[in-house]
Formats: sequence, C-alpha cells, structure tokens
Amino acid sequence: MSKTIKVALAGAGAFGIKHLDGIKNIDGVEVVSLISRDLDKTREVAAKYGIGHVTTALDEALALPEVDAVILCTPTQMHASQAIACLKAGKHVQVEIPLADSWKDAEDVVYLARETGLVAMCGHTRRFNPSHQWVHKKIEAGEFNIQQMDVQTYFFRRTNMNALGQPRSWTDHLLWHHAAHTVDLFAYQAGSPIVQANAVQGPIHPTLGIAMDMSIQLKAANGAICTLSLSFNNDGPLGTFFRYIGDTGTYIARYDDLVNGKEEKIDVSQVDVSMNGIELQDREFFAAIREGREPNSSVAQVLPCYKVLHQLEQQLNAAL
Repeated sequence: MSKTIKVALAGAGAFGIKHLDGIKNIDGVEVVSLISRDLDKTREVAAKYGIGHVTTALDEALALPEVDAVILCTPTQMHASQAIACLKAGKHVQVEIPLADSWKDAEDVVYLARETGLVAMCGHTRRFNPSHQWVHKKIEAGEFNIQQMDVQTYFFRRTNMNALGQPRSWTDHLLWHHAAHTVDLFAYQAGSPIVQANAVQGPIHPTLGIAMDMSIQLKAANGAICTLSLSFNNDGPLGTFFRYIGDTGTYIARYDDLVNGKEEKIDVSQVDVSMNGIELQDREFFAAIREGREPNSSVAQVLPCYKVLHQLEQQLNAAL
C-alpha cells in the first residue's frame, strides 16, 4: 500500500489524544474520522487535529469507504466487540490494551483476525518503549538473560477518574488492564511461555466493585520469575517501574527512561526513531499494513497473556 493510510480513531479521551499526537509525526497517515460518546467534546478535539468527520457511532465510521484502519481507545469492556466489528467491516484494527476482559472474547478476536487476514494488533506499549526495547535487543544478542523481574504498578485512584483527572464512564481493572502489560512483557522478554501463575488480592472496593490492591507471581518455562505488585491506593510516585535482574546486570525501566542497578542513566535515545512508545506502536501498526505482514504485538502474539489473566481470575474468584 503506497497511498495514504486513512484512519478512524475511536475514543477521544486521554489515550486517544496520545495516539493523535503520535500519528502527527508519521508520514503517509491521516486520521479522517473521530468517534467518541460526547459529540461536543469530540468536535473540539477533531477541530484541534484537523479531523473532518465526527460521530458518536463506530458503525458510521466503519461505513466510510475511505477508512482503511481503526484505532480503538475505548473502554475496556468494548474492546473485543468493537475489534470484531472493525474486522467484519474489512478494516485493519489496533485495539488498545487490553484486547478483552475475558478469555473467550480474546480468542474470538484472534480467530476472526486469522480468518480475515487483516492486520489486528493490540497496544501492548511496553514492547515498544525504548527502555524495554534496549533490554530486548540485549537479550536477542545473547548478552543478557532475565533471572527475575520485579514490577510495581502504582496509582492513586480511589474514584473513577482518568489520566486527565476527568470522570470515567467505565471502571478500570488491575488484572485485565494493568497486569496485562507486565504478564505479556515478562513472557516476551524472557522468550519463554508462562507455566505458573499465582495471585492474591485485597478487599473489593464498596462502590467501584474491584480490588484496589493485587499481587501476582509468574514463572516462565525457562525458570525466570516475576513478581508484580499493583495498587490503586498508592499515594506517591505513580506509574509502572520495572526492575530486570539478569545474569550480566540489573536494569530499571521507568517508561522511556532506563538506568542500571546503581541508578546510572543509560542512553536509549538512539534505540528507535522516536522516544514516544505510543508513536512507535502506531508506526509498527501502519508499517505492518503497508508491508502485508504480522505486526509485533499482533492479537495472536499477545493471546497467551490473556489465558494467564483468565487463569488468575479463576484463582481469585475461587478465593472469594
């Protein structure tokens, strides 16, 4: 495909805007339709980014013949059904993490993607952040092997607010959303499937209906282990912090920054064409469409992560 790739983006919230900012830096791509539930706010965002078509209905955007691909930045609970709608409409699709909030729905998306042959990708951004790419290249070169990953995913979110401090229309989830990043990244970086997984969770929040604290242990077939702590109760530094403990060194990744175990900074500015993980994720999506190939973080590649999440959910439910 040599022509401009025309994109519909669904979800004009905090994460949708991150994608719009990233796409501005990518040649040969144009966002032609913006879909979100609040028409006035959507028009406002569309005007800022020069997007001509605005709607509250995904189906309306899918009916546009010029749309080649869709990026879904919508509530978690809608991801699988909307990804399926995009594929059925003949559109390539990138769905933000998580692919689904159930194992069956994740399987259904992967099955349809195989049937259609369209590019179907999930936004597991950690695969693309320069800090994690730097570690991955070292692993691929045989210079580093993971013995343990220690990961903290911390937020202060006792009310239903998004990253912009605005009320959410849906409820976030430590297991199906935030743990998905680390479960996938651990298997990807270890280069080995997860064969053991355990989880415990704290009390269920009386109004949000979710656990606000969770602890997960993972073991890969090659012996590498991972400990993941997650909390919506943490009143301190926010975000996810990854400690890679390996056979030849220790590295700590904080989003796009990387230091060694002695907190000495590692330059990751030359790892890829951008320091923005979301932009790099989008670049991979559009490159896969142009080249007619499977993208890194395809729905098929990330499916094992959702099987582990399903197993952990069953374990947690059995303990209630």
